[in-house]
Amino acid sequence: MAGLPATDDAYYRTAALVIEFRNVGKIYKSLLGNSVKAVEEFSLTVVDGEILGIAGPNGAGKTTLIAMMLGYLRPTAGAVEINGLPARQYVERNGIGYLSELIAINPKWRAETALVRFATLAGISRSEIRQRVGYVIDLLGLDEHRDKKVKALSKGNLQRLGLAQALLRDEQILVLDEPTHGLDPVWTQRFRDIVEELRRPDRTILIASHNLDELQRLADRVAIIDRGRLQRVVSTGYENTAPLAGARFRVTLASGHELIRAVFPQAEDAGRGEYDVTVRSIKDLNTALADLIGRGALVASVVPERSVLEQQFREAVGESQ
Repeated sequence: MAGLPATDDAYYRTAALVIEFRNVGKIYKSLLGNSVKAVEEFSLTVVDGEILGIAGPNGAGKTTLIAMMLGYLRPTAGAVEINGLPARQYVERNGIGYLSELIAINPKWRAETALVRFATLAGISRSEIRQRVGYVIDLLGLDEHRDKKVKALSKGNLQRLGLAQALLRDEQILVLDEPTHGLDPVWTQRFRDIVEELRRPDRTILIASHNLDELQRLADRVAIIDRGRLQRVVSTGYENTAPLAGARFRVTLASGHELIRAVFPQAEDAGRGEYDVTVRSIKDLNTALADLIGRGALVASVVPERSVLEQQFREAVGESQ
């Protein structure tokens, strides 16, 4: 997926601003007077049409950032604005589609009843509730579960019910916290399809997740957070000449094994015709592969050992090996 530029000032001058974190900080104070800095000097702009991923270790500050953006918490320093309004004021006026990491729904409610009640609370008109509830039930494959009590739903089905409530209103902003948690592989793939269906020029989607592969596939950019600070913003698209800081790829050959070290002198034999090679850029990789093929080798596949995002994440949080 071609990513939006991470630091292209011209882009942000022309795109409509949607969400802006300006030097945001949040300090929690205990009853004993101790203080913990959950977020420090966090600045980031998210624009219309963008899917932004948020990644970081446990305790990095992701939940606090989301809570401030939703208006649940007030920043200790700085400001969070949406379309020029304080975050809480924007949410109260316009609403935001939100899936929390922990889904808490009355276990005695039936799935469809829960969605009808959420739709009512969301301000959907009575004449539209059935249509919207029917739409999200169909979208999330919940038809056979609509009459089940929430307590009888599996973890995956409960997650899909949570996603359904987040999509009841046709919101301009969606915030999804660990959206694939508990989903099986089939519904994980379906979730990816749903996100692509939801993508549109006037909608912004934020996805917080520990699943870097998911963010690599879905997000235009990923904000990597650690110890309360924004460490870097990563565009998920490869750039032809972008330096990769010694990225490793696994090259599988169908024939021409004797040629591999003539092109990749440091290639490591991984067995079964597979070789691990290190390159500085995508351009260098392609040049070398063209040379290898030109010498008569038959290349079966080339895959990165780590995605661009995983490599950047490890470097950002000090886990680079």
